[in-house]
Amino acid sequence: MITFGTYDAARHPRTAVLVAGLRAHGVKVTELNRPLGFSTAERVRMLRQPWRLPVLAARLLRCWAGLTADALRLRRAEGVPRAVLVGYLGHFDVLLARLLHPRSVVVLDHLVFAGDTAADRGATGLRVRLLTGLDRLATACADVVVTDTEEHRRMLPDPRKGVVVLVGASDEWRPPGVETHSPRVEPVENPARLAPLSVVFFGLYTPLQGTPVIAEAVRDAVAAGAPLRVTLVGTGQDLARTREILAGTPGVTWHDWVEPGELPALVAGHDVCLGIFSDTPKGLRVVPNKVYQGLAAGCVVVSSDTAPQRRALGESLELVPPADAAALAARLTDLCDPAVLRAARERAVRGRDRIRPQVVTEPLAAALRRRDVL
Repeated sequence: MITFGTYDAARHPRTAVLVAGLRAHGVKVTELNRPLGFSTAERVRMLRQPWRLPVLAARLLRCWAGLTADALRLRRAEGVPRAVLVGYLGHFDVLLARLLHPRSVVVLDHLVFAGDTAADRGATGLRVRLLTGLDRLATACADVVVTDTEEHRRMLPDPRKGVVVLVGASDEWRPPGVETHSPRVEPVENPARLAPLSVVFFGLYTPLQGTPVIAEAVRDAVAAGAPLRVTLVGTGQDLARTREILAGTPGVTWHDWVEPGELPALVAGHDVCLGIFSDTPKGLRVVPNKVYQGLAAGCVVVSSDTAPQRRALGESLELVPPADAAALAARLTDLCDPAVLRAARERAVRGRDRIRPQVVTEPLAAALRRRDVL
């Protein structure tokens, strides 16, 4: 089996999780990868702003030339691959994969629907229709389409092609010493005493993430006396509004950017990792990377109580109603109680092994076995 595409596993570890999981199932995986070098936000911005497309096209063609040469060399050496996995954000790459490997089973990791993502970020009309058409073309080129939630599988033109594979977290997110079994919850001398609670959020500040809700919750909890130390990482559409809400709130640290290799350690240094909190249609359909990564890093994860998040890891997460700043403020305040925090940590540990690459890729491995390509 080969992986194929312009994915960037350092910035977007989804493909790395799939590769690690398949290898753990005994699959020989050869990677053919020429990273495009654009972030998710840059790709979406280019698709929403057509005058930027020539830059995308020029770089894409250079990467494709290299991928084509790589694929032909590998075919001469090892023959036609039985399966080709097109990595994350492979809407265009899958077209080339289908052309180069007409007799192989092509698997597309369709973690992001371009039309749906653009609409969530404010695009309308023709742009959304064109991007939705791109989604349809990309999925039509694949024999198997991997999605991260059942809700996304149902959005496929042919849901029968879909296989739900949770995003999971790569081993880089598991710092040394993170427990893999339930810790013993020791009694505390004064369980009513509030202790300083360190909280981290990282993301692109898109509407689905609900960062204004986070800001309102932090502001109100701190104003009511909760001892919070909050780290906010990233930039994006809702950053200005988030900063406006938190203006004057003590204990908040801002980082526009943290290198991918440094982010796991930063997150692991906090008690709580925040997920998403919007009630947008997309926000109700996804389980974000940060939920899995925060859990793997040893944090208690607080996120919105939506069907896919509850289904995936509900017993291991601290869930609050979507778009409810008061409920989030109350939950963060509760977690300042050492006894409550320790109990939440015990729940989090129970889900940590369920997000390992080998576990989350079992549905994909099973689908490939049914096609007799493993």
